[in-house]
Amino acid sequence: MIFRQLFDATSSTYTYILASRRGGEAMIIDPVLERVDQYLRVLDELGCRLVKAVDTHVHADHITGLGALRDKTRCITVMGDQSSADVVSMRVREGETIDVDGISLEVLYTPGHTDDSYSFVLDDRVFTGDTLLIRGTGRTDFQHGDPRAQYDSIFNKLLKFPAETLVYPAHDYKGETVSTIGEEAAHNPRLQVSSIEEYVDIMNGLNLAHPKMIDVAVPANRQIGAPQEDDEDTSWALTPGDAMTLIAKPDTLLVDLREDVERTRDGVIPNSVRAPYKALDDLVRPGGMLRYETAQGGKRIVFYCAFGERSTLAVKTAQEAGLDNVCHVVGGIDAWASAGGTLER
Repeated sequence: MIFRQLFDATSSTYTYILASRRGGEAMIIDPVLERVDQYLRVLDELGCRLVKAVDTHVHADHITGLGALRDKTRCITVMGDQSSADVVSMRVREGETIDVDGISLEVLYTPGHTDDSYSFVLDDRVFTGDTLLIRGTGRTDFQHGDPRAQYDSIFNKLLKFPAETLVYPAHDYKGETVSTIGEEAAHNPRLQVSSIEEYVDIMNGLNLAHPKMIDVAVPANRQIGAPQEDDEDTSWALTPGDAMTLIAKPDTLLVDLREDVERTRDGVIPNSVRAPYKALDDLVRPGGMLRYETAQGGKRIVFYCAFGERSTLAVKTAQEAGLDNVCHVVGGIDAWASAGGTLER
């Protein structure tokens, strides 16, 4: 397995690149905007294709690199379903997984630092975001933080993992790079408490200054969605209502870009075909199924996904491959369902 831990000194943020092999698919966890070029260089040197970019929560001390990585690589952006970000490609829930070829992260909801904090588990290690730090824990005094929720996340979820489980946090301010669950249980001073009330008193008494970037970073990190329509060219963006009319026509092919877990969880639009987003390049090039449907079958392609982000990128990819008769459903299946569109489960 390829594993890289990268550091942004300005915000003391750790970013992680994961891939099962050189030349394979990769994912990145908690990227920082100013370091995007570094990440792309590392990925290029490893010969890996970035497929998913993941944030553990809405950060307050730096601007996320999710949007920039999406724009540069057309990767899938991922956050937990409690996130206050406006649009990401995929939202995940506890118990689900975030997958690329050969790598599967189990999703664990660990609120407390913020109400949208998640941890991600991979075999012998856990990426704890700001929930559990090395010899510390994330502050709980903004973004709907809650010391009681954090106590539950740490003591009833994270500390239940085997003692040898490696702990990789999103930040460190003392030069530490990794710990273990056992070490934190034994030596983390904030965890040496006899009750939840004692922990709450510790967290409520920290009196820390707010992060310098909070007034800039939080609004920016909540507004990371890609534009899904263009006032000057309306031909490629459909409202759910327009899509309902168009897809009833025999010369239209409705294409679902989501992954199987999303299709099972949220349902599908009737008469749509499955074409996972990460396989799109192969599907639109010569010999690909979607190119055949447009060139030979004369069909119009209508992409849809969860929230409209992947379908926006899919239109651009298809157009660059020479497919002209392509469009997408703005807002994805989320908007479709809100507009009363039919779903099959």
